[in-house]
Amino acid sequence: MSPLFDVQRLVRLLEQCVERWHSVPIVHDERSQPLLLASLVHGYNFAIWHEEDLARAENVDEAAIGRIKRRIDPLNQSRNNAMEAVDEWVLTTLRGAGRDGGDAPLHSESVGAIVDRLSILSLKIYHMREETMRDDASEEHRARCFAKLTVLIEQRDDLARALETLLEDLIEGRKRFKVYRQMKMYNDPSLNPVLYRQRREGRE
Repeated sequence: MSPLFDVQRLVRLLEQCVERWHSVPIVHDERSQPLLLASLVHGYNFAIWHEEDLARAENVDEAAIGRIKRRIDPLNQSRNNAMEAVDEWVLTTLRGAGRDGGDAPLHSESVGAIVDRLSILSLKIYHMREETMRDDASEEHRARCFAKLTVLIEQRDDLARALETLLEDLIEGRKRFKVYRQMKMYNDPSLNPVLYRQRREGRE
């Protein structure tokens, strides 16, 4: 187990939250700071996942899709902010322990990005598992979904082990990483050309 945080505990947390949040409102009550930050990432992914489901309903009109899209944009921005907060916590903790990485090789994928991928995989696993148990689906459908579920679990486990290795490498100074700012432009009225041109035209 890494002294930064327990990856297997993180995986269990993501699974438990997906299960719980389907029946009760999203609540973030983790005492461990890195797991609390991971829970925030997960909560935004959970909300985005279900908004995307709504957007694909066959009876949704274009105006409703537009409203859903506008709800997704700030959720996605908050998700990216939460991923960066995970990275900032890891880097601050490493510096506090005198492990800033020095001139070690740079790892291109950050810890926050891997946490985000684990979050999305946990959502896929939950929903794919549901498909394997559908009474109204054919046996062939359930079998196909079970095969996909097996792959998703393998991918989740592989990624969790990769994160454990990365955390060990960061602690031992074998790797370093940076916070890569997403610099989302579409939500910023001063950076989105459609928005700032509309505002300028409205003043003219």
